[in-house]
Amino acid sequence: MSLASLFSVLAIPRSEIDHDLARGLHDAVSKQDGKADDRPSGLTVLLTCRPLLIFAACVTLFHLANAAMLPLVGQKLALQDRNVGTSLMSACIVAAQVVMVPVALLVGAKADAWGRKPLLLAALAILPIRGALYTLSDNAFWLVGVQLLDGIGAGIYGALFPVIVADLMRGTGRFNVAQGAVVTAQGIGAALSTTLAGVVVVHAGYSAAFLTLGGVAAAGLVLCIVAMPETEQRPNQRLR
Repeated sequence: MSLASLFSVLAIPRSEIDHDLARGLHDAVSKQDGKADDRPSGLTVLLTCRPLLIFAACVTLFHLANAAMLPLVGQKLALQDRNVGTSLMSACIVAAQVVMVPVALLVGAKADAWGRKPLLLAALAILPIRGALYTLSDNAFWLVGVQLLDGIGAGIYGALFPVIVADLMRGTGRFNVAQGAVVTAQGIGAALSTTLAGVVVVHAGYSAAFLTLGGVAAAGLVLCIVAMPETEQRPNQRLR
């Protein structure tokens, strides 16, 4: 996969890359009109762009809820039969990937028509549903089947994440650094997820852990509904 990625990158003609446009310094329309500002915004834009901060909080809650769910499922499967636990864990991963690819393609095709916020809400809403469904049965086929929902949430988020950051940073020249900042928030949420889930499992069991993670995701969903604006915007419009 790494080699295939390298070949793909090398196939892009160097002359076709507009580095200013790639970093979100200006959009194509403003450049054509001769109104582009060649100076990037200060790094304080990361702290003054309220929608970016809200999105980072939603992303943190998403990964705080999501990261530990698959490991917990793997543990439950292994407790049932250690001989097939690894195989079933692999099945969970493959099942999610099979669903994730077409979902990501759909999001890429429909993000402009449907808007960013409804899709982000769908990704966040999947997690509380997964958390609740995991508690209904310990059957291996049920657990693997519920894991299919992970492909929907991950597919939506994976395709939507750079689009939303690009919307918010259009005209600032800080797309890459903003993306890195949000990924950092994402990593913090993911790192804390397994710790939170582990503590709950030890004290209250697996069902309580799944419900706790689902509750975290529900908090992210509420935050997104109440505070996150639609980020799709007209050319030369910047969200504050």
